[in-house]
Amino acid sequence: MAIVYYTMLSPEKEKIKKLKKKLRIQEKKNAEIRDQMATQRTVFANERTLMAYLRTAMTISAGGFVAIKLSDDMYLEVIGIILIPIGIILAAYSFTRYRHKQKLIEGHNQDYRPTSHEHERAHHNRYGSESPDGLP
Repeated sequence: MAIVYYTMLSPEKEKIKKLKKKLRIQEKKNAEIRDQMATQRTVFANERTLMAYLRTAMTISAGGFVAIKLSDDMYLEVIGIILIPIGIILAAYSFTRYRHKQKLIEGHNQDYRPTSHEHERAHHNRYGSESPDGLP
């Protein structure tokens, strides 16, 4: 009776093994997709940060301009004269910060090693990097 029970479980165990293997493969693909999506989120976050810096820089410069044009007091004109260059410096800093972060992100993309041929082709098509095994 025990032998019959063992042989009945064997196909079920084999089926479970195959399902587990498929699951591991799918989890690996999902991890690669999550990595790509995380990279895209990082790029978008970097762009949002640039826009926030530029918005702040424009507001500071505009505040300085308004302080100069609409004031009769000397101290407001001095504040305006100080605010305009601060806004310009902040705008320049925002562009240099954005470019530095973008280079770091691009460096991460170049170091990326896909684990499947399908993802390697997608990475090559997207970033134009040479694949290690010569795939197009």
